[in-house]
Amino acid sequence: MARPLGRGYKEIVRKLKNALHLLGVDTTAMVKNIRGLSPFLRNRSELRRQMASKEAMGDPLDFPLGKIYPCLKDRFDPGGQPVGTYFHMDLWAAQQLFRARPERHVDVGSSVRGFCAHVASFMEIEIFDIRPTRSSAANMSFRTADLMQLDESLVESTPSLSCLHALEHFGLGRYGDPVEYDGWRKGWDNLVRMVQPGGRFYFAVPIGARQRIEFDAHRVFSLPFIVNEMVGEAMSIEAFAYIDDDDEIHPDVDPRGEAAKDTFGLKWGAGLFVFQKHAV
Repeated sequence: MARPLGRGYKEIVRKLKNALHLLGVDTTAMVKNIRGLSPFLRNRSELRRQMASKEAMGDPLDFPLGKIYPCLKDRFDPGGQPVGTYFHMDLWAAQQLFRARPERHVDVGSSVRGFCAHVASFMEIEIFDIRPTRSSAANMSFRTADLMQLDESLVESTPSLSCLHALEHFGLGRYGDPVEYDGWRKGWDNLVRMVQPGGRFYFAVPIGARQRIEFDAHRVFSLPFIVNEMVGEAMSIEAFAYIDDDDEIHPDVDPRGEAAKDTFGLKWGAGLFVFQKHAV
């Protein structure tokens, strides 16, 4: 009987996986691809046998073989993969926006092929990003901007704003932005300034019990820090949900409840907010 790996071996494996990840190697996908090679070869052989049989019987081949295009790991993935932080976050925020149906909506840095695509299916969306973006997709327009430096024309410019899993990157240089320790705070203040009085702000960042920077990927915010130090007097929390360490979503949660005081004990989850800016 094989002996289980001890802690030392597991730590070595973890560090090796992390090192390979830095080089762009996805070891989980690699293992699945290796497992999928045998059934791929077996199935290809069976398909070729069936094609030869049809030809021997004089039946035409409507679909001759082209170049091979192995998809070796797909058989081991869940169907459709309706899981993960971005799946739940983008869908939750788009559903919130669908119910609100504002006259205008602006987004800063959210997933274009996720949240922004959801929104573009029922209304126009203007998308700001520090990196140039182009698309011929309907209902989407793009603008390149660094939101750590706010153009005065954007102050109170929109009744509806979103920023999903973007603020945590501000000032870390990951996307070509200048390194600035307080970049997130400048970005936060500018985002709040963009919203018109009475407007809504849809916001999401990584949350965890221990607030920290994981350079140069992102920051992780504690929930009490957001609620007590970021929200301030300008806004109120209209709705809150969170995604836990197992990528399960928890809607309609009290962000000031007892369980929220240690950010639900999360290591790396996501906090999803709808804020309303107070009318003057």
